[in-house]
Amino acid sequence: MSDADDVRGAALPLEYEEDLGPLLERVGDASCVLLGEASHGTHEYYAWRAAITRHLIADKGFSFVAVEGDWPDCRRVGRSVALAPGAADDPRAELDAYERWPTWMWANEETVRFCRWLREHNAGLPADERAGFYGLDVYSLWESLRAVVDYLADRRPEYLETALRAYRCFEPHGQDPQSYGWNTSLVPEGCEDEVLALLTRLRRPVGHARDHEREAEFDARQNAEVAAGAERYYRSMIGGGAESWNVRDVHMADTLGRLMEFHAAGGRPGKAVVWAHNTHVGDARATDMARAGMVNLGQLARERHGRDQVVAVGFAGGHGEVIAAPAWGAPMEDMNVPPPRPGSLEAVLAESELQRGMFVMPPERDKPSFLTRTLGHRAIGVVYDPDRDGRQYVPTNLAERYDALCWFRATTALQPLHLERARLGELETMPTGV
Repeated sequence: MSDADDVRGAALPLEYEEDLGPLLERVGDASCVLLGEASHGTHEYYAWRAAITRHLIADKGFSFVAVEGDWPDCRRVGRSVALAPGAADDPRAELDAYERWPTWMWANEETVRFCRWLREHNAGLPADERAGFYGLDVYSLWESLRAVVDYLADRRPEYLETALRAYRCFEPHGQDPQSYGWNTSLVPEGCEDEVLALLTRLRRPVGHARDHEREAEFDARQNAEVAAGAERYYRSMIGGGAESWNVRDVHMADTLGRLMEFHAAGGRPGKAVVWAHNTHVGDARATDMARAGMVNLGQLARERHGRDQVVAVGFAGGHGEVIAAPAWGAPMEDMNVPPPRPGSLEAVLAESELQRGMFVMPPERDKPSFLTRTLGHRAIGVVYDPDRDGRQYVPTNLAERYDALCWFRATTALQPLHLERARLGELETMPTGV
């Protein structure tokens, strides 16, 4: 049989939400579902990821969504969707307030629609059963440090001086992580000791606390964990190589684990839905990332929580449109995505003339060859040049990288809420902008 025949024979329909049944059956009793995206600017990936998540929360009792975003920003959205006292009545207001480049990743209409649904879903539940929304990423060094200082000043003043020492250590660098990274490469004594001292204090539990106090304590500790992770991340980026990537993905995996434990300790199921790029979600061992010394969130989740407890879902698309930027920190653009590179996974799927479909990896060893042989799999980051699309492919064994894949032959652009407001000095990640 040809590849086209294999593709059509293995594909499941993906036209309506009712078509998600086989994927939800594959999820079964798993405690962690990782939902990817082949770009940070494609409507279909965000819309179908949201549809899958609605069913996981409403039908399978998943406890929270954790996204490739900053902890402080996502925490404000999470308070809104959980109807926390004093939080915004409409999560759109919090999403529209995102200022860190690239804002369009979460400040978009697709995320607004999901978060409004989540708030409405939560409104019919007791406070201790409401699903949360959190950020997994490591970038928010200064925002997280300020949040820790505010918490300690109000709740645990005996540790405030430790937090202020860490904050003062970073002050000479302003709010520029590049400055901190370069300066610590020249003078290795950075702020690591100060941040670790702060983290040690906050890892000491307060004791028995009510739910809202548990949440405030957890929030403060996580902000300290972000500060420690960001300090390592910005220091490692100057040296290049895989280290900074690994610091970031290990931090995301650690944060995911803490969130699952936090929800389980509160008497709720510690069941997680993760939204992140395919390069984070799909197991790195099934790609050339492993040969480069890189690990990722998908690999670590499988190793830590068990292969049977983790379901990784990738997304792929053919030609169309995407929101991205031509350079790091540049304004967003609506760009054309060309037809996929010949010989790639996307080319194999497109040549079958399948418009859209879903592939759930079969358990038997004798799988169609397009699932098991190594093919380039397109990965578009926040930085993208359509003329160099041929460089955007990650060699992939699909059946080992994911448990399922959603395919869209033609794609459309995401709908951002606003134009870029500010660039806050982040360094480019590796692979490019994911």
